[in-house]
Amino acid sequence: MNVERNLPVVRERKLEILKGDPELCAQQKKAGKLIARERIGLLLDAASFVELDVLNSEAGVVTGYGLINGSPVYVYAQDFTVKGGSVGADHARKVLKVMDLAEKTGAPVVAILDTAGARLDEGIDAMNAYALMAGKANAISGVVPQVALVLGPCGGIASAIAGMSDITVMSKNGALFVNGPMVVSTVAGKEVDMETLAGAQASVKSGMAHLTAETDEEAIAKARKLISMLPANNMADAEGFCEDDVNRELGDLNAIQSLDDVRDVLTRVADMNDIVELGAEFAPSMVTALAKIGGTTVGFVANQAAKDEGRLTVYGSKKAARFVSFCDCFSIPVITVVDSMGMKISAAPQGELSRAGAQLMFAYAEASTPRIALIAGNAVGMGYAALASRTAADVVYAWPGACISAVTPKIAAQLNYADEMKDAADPFAKRAELEQRYVDDVADGVNAARQGYVDDVIEPAQTRMMLAAALEMLAGKRESKPAKKHGNMPL
Repeated sequence: MNVERNLPVVRERKLEILKGDPELCAQQKKAGKLIARERIGLLLDAASFVELDVLNSEAGVVTGYGLINGSPVYVYAQDFTVKGGSVGADHARKVLKVMDLAEKTGAPVVAILDTAGARLDEGIDAMNAYALMAGKANAISGVVPQVALVLGPCGGIASAIAGMSDITVMSKNGALFVNGPMVVSTVAGKEVDMETLAGAQASVKSGMAHLTAETDEEAIAKARKLISMLPANNMADAEGFCEDDVNRELGDLNAIQSLDDVRDVLTRVADMNDIVELGAEFAPSMVTALAKIGGTTVGFVANQAAKDEGRLTVYGSKKAARFVSFCDCFSIPVITVVDSMGMKISAAPQGELSRAGAQLMFAYAEASTPRIALIAGNAVGMGYAALASRTAADVVYAWPGACISAVTPKIAAQLNYADEMKDAADPFAKRAELEQRYVDDVADGVNAARQGYVDDVIEPAQTRMMLAAALEMLAGKRESKPAKKHGNMPL
């Protein structure tokens, strides 16, 4: 073995690989996209990237590990300048290696996706490569966080792999699709372009993507922030230094009349008034967001009372159920802000609505992570049972004026006080009086607290400090459940 003689040869070969094909790199830049290794360089802390299998350059993917804010992360970035980043056997082997290492060491995985699809010349080997990658994504699901960055085309089976990630971020150059625009246009009988079919806005509205960005740089910055908020694995804590006062009062909330936009409350409650909302344009009647309270990462779930009459919808319920399941995987406490009149009233067949409600109840009931509910308005029917009952929450707070009931006060007054209403000189004024009587005598938070269903009726101004105290108290939560492989969520 002659190391001195072979060293320059290896160095030259590596340098050639790192430079890439100048013409193809220029085309990538012209399309407004960064090169794979540039993307990794932006994602990771400066000079922390250690590349694996660099000499296997024809695989069309760059793999390795590094640091984000000092914490280990594994990454693979499909290289569109090498055979369109297409997936084949070697491609999968490189990806599986970093995923195996992530599983063994308990570190998150970031997938940077930009691929023309399967390597058709490899035939069934390419299909098997996709299957192996999907199988490994499933194996580490709930073990380490998986974040997908879709920064180019991601079609067919590749889109399913993106969908198996915990969180998906897309740039304007990204596209998530099963069938491309040519196929869809042929079947539809009209021209459909890629942006309309599978672009970032279309994908976030369908619920496939959670965050969008204009550029690669912006998308990568969002991924860095997400990773810094998440625990490294399912055995780690998502705790950090708190730069905000946990006892900070929110004085003007005491004068609140209605929750026109619940995100205002979530932002006020969070450390440094900072939340990361996921899937904002998908089922906007339900808000899901990550934030920190007292330095601890939490997941917010909140329904928008101003949308869909404050009722739970099919997609809103599914959105919340998936988010709660994600939080539970990594023991991220869930804080639910409830102002709901129950399930949406629809003349359509009720099966899908019932199933969505069942999914929501199942996700909350199955979760063993700390769960806190704040009833900030109405908690009617399924709105109470799924989001704020003792099955769904370990600690329940209510604001003054909260209404907790099986049916709306309007219906309750009609059923309970029909005789008084019938004989009234002014039926409308009498109805309003009887509705308020029902709320005061039966359905308010004080009555629920007397019966132990609500732990305390708190001043809105003290919401942040009360939630912080509950989080601290629940930090040591341990829950034993019957031994089973897993529950059967009503999908």
